[in-house]
Amino acid sequence: MRRSSLPAVACRVADTLIARGHHGVIVSPETPTPTAADAARALGADPTAITTCQVFLLDDDPVLLLVADHHQVDLKRTGKRLDGTLTPAPAALVERITGQPIDGTAPVGHPTNLPTWVDTALAAHPEIWAAGGHPNTVFRTNFRELVRITAGLPLDID
Repeated sequence: MRRSSLPAVACRVADTLIARGHHGVIVSPETPTPTAADAARALGADPTAITTCQVFLLDDDPVLLLVADHHQVDLKRTGKRLDGTLTPAPAALVERITGQPIDGTAPVGHPTNLPTWVDTALAAHPEIWAAGGHPNTVFRTNFRELVRITAGLPLDID
């Protein structure tokens, strides 16, 4: 997709990716991809190679979990692994702190860097896909690169 046709928020994500050593290519599948399963079909990707970017509150602080789409975050177990109480962040808070719509939240490009954890299940795939900051935009990466560009920490999420 040509940069001039990307929404401004996706351009910010691309700029952040490039600044962190990623190629910065964000694509928009030809067919709408309102769900991760739709994105996997449109991209010809394994559905378990799609990461969802989910904002939670760890105690009172926002954190970002990059989760393999087939995993559900067990709040109690994951909170315990993170040494706190984990609760879903309200949609309005997610959009305010990420500067991105909740259905297109990317792992990068936020006004401030959020503490980030990356689901270790994503390491099983040679390539993974994440949202590009706007609905129906995605970018390709791999587990090691995703950990690096987000300054994230690997975490078992189940």
